[in-house]
Amino acid sequence: MRRHSDFERVYKQGRKHFSANMTVFYLARGEASLISSAKAPGAKVREMGRAGLRVGFTVGRALGGAVERNRMKRRLREAVRLARPVVEVPVDVVINPKKSFQTAEFETVLNEVRRAFVVIEQKVRRDASTAP
Repeated sequence: MRRHSDFERVYKQGRKHFSANMTVFYLARGEASLISSAKAPGAKVREMGRAGLRVGFTVGRALGGAVERNRMKRRLREAVRLARPVVEVPVDVVINPKKSFQTAEFETVLNEVRRAFVVIEQKVRRDASTAP
């Protein structure tokens, strides 16, 4: 995810999953949201073909200087790369690390990201099966 509007939509309409070192926001994308985003001014057609997991990161200035924030984002990108689920569900995910993330072991971060993806997939599938 790269657009500010995508992040805002996940924050406002999505759900949250909390862990010790991060907060994970997520929102399932349906066909309607894909179509409406493609009709937006300046939208690219390739966005329509993007089904599956999209992940973004938000690391605020309160967590440190640029060097520390960029290191956190690199660690998160690697954890997401290693923990990405095999079965892709159409969902947008935004990960916000907490202050404790800076001192957390990578294995702990990786386990938290894995657990978040499992929880998100379960909840999205459950919500999709109960929808009318």
